[in-house]
Amino acid sequence: MQYQPKGVCSTSINIELEDGIVKSVAFTGGCNGNLQGISRLIEGMKAEDAINRLKGIRCGFKNTSCPDQLAQALESMI
Repeated sequence: MQYQPKGVCSTSINIELEDGIVKSVAFTGGCNGNLQGISRLIEGMKAEDAINRLKGIRCGFKNTSCPDQLAQALESMI
């Protein structure tokens, strides 16, 4: 699934889920190193667990962040 994040620097998030488990995540744009790290950390994790860990994280003065947008994308998938 391709998700269009809102209010962040990344322009898209590509996510693959299989039986509720995160198989892969790839961000386009944003802070490349940090987003690669987040993607690798949640690979193999249950989507619900990733959502619980990432939802509500803010970036500076923004009301959201790339991790928060990833959580919202995962919520829309399950």
